[in-house]
Amino acid sequence: MKVHIWHTGRVCIDQALAFREKGLHPIPYSGWLRGENKKMWVPVSTYLIEHPKGLILVDTGWNEEIRINQKKHLGRLAYSMFRGELPVGESIVDKLNNFGVKSSEIDYVFLTHLHSDHVSGLSHVQDAKKIFTSELELKSANKKVGYIKSMWEGILIDTFILEDIPYGPFNKGLDFFGDGTLFLVHTPGHSEGMFSLLVKMNEGWLLLASDVGYAKKSWEQMILPGVTSNKIHAKKSLEWIQNFQRKDCIQVIANHDSEITPFTIGES
Repeated sequence: MKVHIWHTGRVCIDQALAFREKGLHPIPYSGWLRGENKKMWVPVSTYLIEHPKGLILVDTGWNEEIRINQKKHLGRLAYSMFRGELPVGESIVDKLNNFGVKSSEIDYVFLTHLHSDHVSGLSHVQDAKKIFTSELELKSANKKVGYIKSMWEGILIDTFILEDIPYGPFNKGLDFFGDGTLFLVHTPGHSEGMFSLLVKMNEGWLLLASDVGYAKKSWEQMILPGVTSNKIHAKKSLEWIQNFQRKDCIQVIANHDSEITPFTIGES
């Protein structure tokens, strides 16, 4: 088993989007009427898992359209709140080509949730064999504001229903292969149906925590993301991440942690 941590561009956000702030500003995470000193660049990560039962891509990073027509791709509202950057060589297309894999050879694409920086590049891998997100997330995203539905429009996304599992803040999710090697763990709060991944490596568990927290300090200091669909659920999910720091957990990785550089975990 190998897990490759890739950065597929960056996003410039207000620091309050990553780390919740209290103050007079009603929505500081928007970045509106806040100075440049409040802005921060964070990576947009994707993960390629070489599992014995299939090749798995987790999230898709930015679409290459970000390079040429960002305002159209994101829409005016999102564009007013954050900006993406996708250097040559960093799109999911580039990453897969460099790895020697075609998108059609990917067995599963997992979308941890449907916010733009996680699904923007979905059209680049739409010919993967299966694309999954949680049923709860897809239903929520198709009904609520804050999502850019054009990013998955016309693309077949299969969904999974939450089942009882031994992990997670609500003990809900999916033992994907049914053998205890890969759990999709229901960790809601940042979005209604978001999930994290627990990957069973030889050395112990690797926890890919998506946006439960934006960096290691999120669970160390219990700092919620600036945007949450349910604050109580977000706190419970972050507490679970914090409490998973145990002997058989080799690492917890947040999607947007600036301290994480691309690397590979697993057998050589």
